[in-house]
Amino acid sequence: MTDQRPYAALLAKGEDRRQRILAVAQRLLSRQGSRGTTIVQIAREAGVTPAGLLHHFESKEQLLHAVLDARDAFDEARADRMGDIVEELERVAERYREAPELVGLFSVLQMENIEPGAPLHDRFRTRYWVAVETLAEGIRRGQRAGRYRTDLDPTVKSVEIVAFITGIQTSWLLDPSIPLTEVFTEYTASLTRQLAPPSDTP
Repeated sequence: MTDQRPYAALLAKGEDRRQRILAVAQRLLSRQGSRGTTIVQIAREAGVTPAGLLHHFESKEQLLHAVLDARDAFDEARADRMGDIVEELERVAERYREAPELVGLFSVLQMENIEPGAPLHDRFRTRYWVAVETLAEGIRRGQRAGRYRTDLDPTVKSVEIVAFITGIQTSWLLDPSIPLTEVFTEYTASLTRQLAPPSDTP
């Protein structure tokens, strides 16, 4: 029987190197953006050659997508798409504090790719509408269950919620001393009142 241990060790070493490259890329991109960060810089800080980096990621664009994939996986693991939207929003501040570099990474790359034709524009635009539709469907579930008022447009309200998240995220990155938890608590309390169905009591 062939001993697979050397091959397994080689695979593990390759995966370790790949993860190290991703971690360095996340850190540099969150501080400098993609326009200010080169493959050479990332490779040097990750302790590999540019050719070694390109062995794992064929291009800078592929590396950017891989970094965002890792960020999205982090978010997905901590979110419940079928959960109550107010409860999910209450946990966002905790996620910000758990991984501030991922928050910065997302914000910086999003702003760099606002213009149509930018390398990641389509990805960010698609992700935006997925977020809006996920929230809108959560509102629709609440409306069907009688927990939320029905005279409210789920898509319009979801666009507002995403705008709040984007705005507070930027504010927090500019000044981490802002009372993040209190702001989220106030917003979710206000949102709960806005979503509540009219009271039957006179």
